[in-house]
Amino acid sequence: MVSSAKVTPLVNNPDRLELRLKEIPGEPGVYLMRDGSDRILYIGKSKKLRSRVRSYFRNAQPLSPRIAMMVRQVAEIEFIVTDTEAEALALEANLVKQHQPYFNVLLKDDKKYPYVCITWSEDYPRIFITRKRNLRKEKDRYYGPYVDVGLLRSTLHLLKQIFPQRQRPRPLFKDRPCLNYDIGRCPGVCQQLISPQEYRHTVQKMAMVFQGRTGELIDILTRNMEQAAESLNFELAAKIRDQIKGLNALSADQKVALPDDTVSRDAIALSADANNACIQLFQIRAGRLVGRLGFFAEVPTGGIELGAILQRVLEDHYQTVDSVEIPSEILVQHELSDAELLVDWLSERKGRKVTILVPQRQTKAELIEMVERNARYELERTQKFAARNTQAMEDLAAILDLPDLPHRIEGYDISHIQGANAVASQVVFINGIPAKQHYRHYKIKNPTVTIGHSDDFASLAEVIRRRFRKYKDVGALLTDTISPQTDNITKPVLSNHKENPDVGALFTDTISPQTDNITKPALSREQGISDDFPDLIMIDGGKGQLSAVVAVLQDMNLLDKVRVVSLAKQREEIFLPGESFPLPTDAEQPGVQLLRRLRDEAHRFAVSFHRQQRSDKLRRSRLDEIPGLGFVRQKQLLAHFRSIDYIREASVQQLAEVPGIGLRLAEDIYSYFHP
Repeated sequence: MVSSAKVTPLVNNPDRLELRLKEIPGEPGVYLMRDGSDRILYIGKSKKLRSRVRSYFRNAQPLSPRIAMMVRQVAEIEFIVTDTEAEALALEANLVKQHQPYFNVLLKDDKKYPYVCITWSEDYPRIFITRKRNLRKEKDRYYGPYVDVGLLRSTLHLLKQIFPQRQRPRPLFKDRPCLNYDIGRCPGVCQQLISPQEYRHTVQKMAMVFQGRTGELIDILTRNMEQAAESLNFELAAKIRDQIKGLNALSADQKVALPDDTVSRDAIALSADANNACIQLFQIRAGRLVGRLGFFAEVPTGGIELGAILQRVLEDHYQTVDSVEIPSEILVQHELSDAELLVDWLSERKGRKVTILVPQRQTKAELIEMVERNARYELERTQKFAARNTQAMEDLAAILDLPDLPHRIEGYDISHIQGANAVASQVVFINGIPAKQHYRHYKIKNPTVTIGHSDDFASLAEVIRRRFRKYKDVGALLTDTISPQTDNITKPVLSNHKENPDVGALFTDTISPQTDNITKPALSREQGISDDFPDLIMIDGGKGQLSAVVAVLQDMNLLDKVRVVSLAKQREEIFLPGESFPLPTDAEQPGVQLLRRLRDEAHRFAVSFHRQQRSDKLRRSRLDEIPGLGFVRQKQLLAHFRSIDYIREASVQQLAEVPGIGLRLAEDIYSYFHP
């Protein structure tokens, strides 16, 4: 297929530019600027599309170097007309998230900051802390991201003490509530002792705290307490009194010195370097700091107006909040790029006037300085961590003589108790940072690994084989079909593309269409190997564990495609394949510390999964292991014999006397306890 020629930029064709500008209406909407390759450069919105787009091409109006560079590449302008400015703002946000244009401000998804999630999509909503913001269920609500994780956890813990909540994801008993109900910690959700409507009303009170409406909630509870006292319902009045006391203690030490404590306001400021910007947003309600949110944004090459970054953060944040959470006043550090449109949209959503101010003096300016100072500290902390992390990867690359910095490092560990419940863990570091979305658990399936007989070597070999089995055919294919003299692919290889789609995808990128020659080393990441193929594998153990893994990779023809090392715990020694002695390293140097962090994380992840498996097995009654004996019949047996010990000692005839237990099932039960 012949590709079409690139379209000439509009600045080089004044007639076509003027004709295109006249076609754009003066109504609210969204505009998309594309380059000659039909790639979207920028997505913007405006109350008057024609005026906004025309402003980019006026010679009299100075543009920043970054915007000027973008304008020189614009070859086509598209537009979408909307009915209102609010629709234009919402549409622009969705399109920016979908297309990620280079010249737009792009907020980074920072996994450090947690959210509070309330699952309103469920009959009995749950409330919990999460670092993954899943927006697939529209009714679910996320509050945050919160910077102070410790304060957030203590707040949620105290709220669950003030307002009784469901404590368990599944019922502990089938026919009665657990102890949490008896001590007043749970309203009995598992047995539906509380209606969904009443339970949701309780969760709404908790949500008001995260909406910054604690004062309003206290006023409501105070009125309810007074009404209960007037009705001589002193028990309910005392309960509400304790709730009010807990809410007052929740925000007792968060007073912010502002002269007007009746106005709800947000204060936003940022600190930026050449690559990133750290933004902090303080939520102040009735003079109290009720929340501190954090965001990160990438700064494109050539810089960007700081007001544009603040504008993007505010638009993205207020699109996900309820209208009651929008403050009456927003204090900003810099003038926004399109403040008028944002004010109109927020005022329409809130139902009353919202103002955006850039304070210059006195108390409000001091508040902005405090927010900026917090943003600067957070940015400096991030910069220091990035510098230490880069130093650690460079040191590790030097220790292991790697050609490049290790992008993806995988660590493996085995956990068991004398062979029982043997499991393995796979943890992944991307650019030196834990990537928990790639973590994996393995249950050891080797029949020789049983209670009383453990084999870490065989277990590691099994896990590595299962992890890399999808690459086995690729490794063997390349090893068998590449001629060492000419690097030519033989004809049978090309015929295997249809049978093995992974191989086909690999060869699509690695074979030159003219000569069928491999142009780069096989299985390199640049040639199309999937991103989940590691640059380095770390095994928790010594030479024995390493040798078991090396044998598997060698059998799969992958040993020359990935670097493998082991880290021994006793002296933090690094072993290489085929070497009898460890590398001469210091346990405290940055590269070794990176491997230690990886090893410790693999150990933690394996041990936690092993404990979970062991606990699940201990929870299961021995009666669960008897085929044909369901929950109802188990209850009948226990009601008749009172304990499993008596069931074990009962004869077949005695077992058959239990209602619902026939002679055949009684024989199965007896045979289970007397094999």
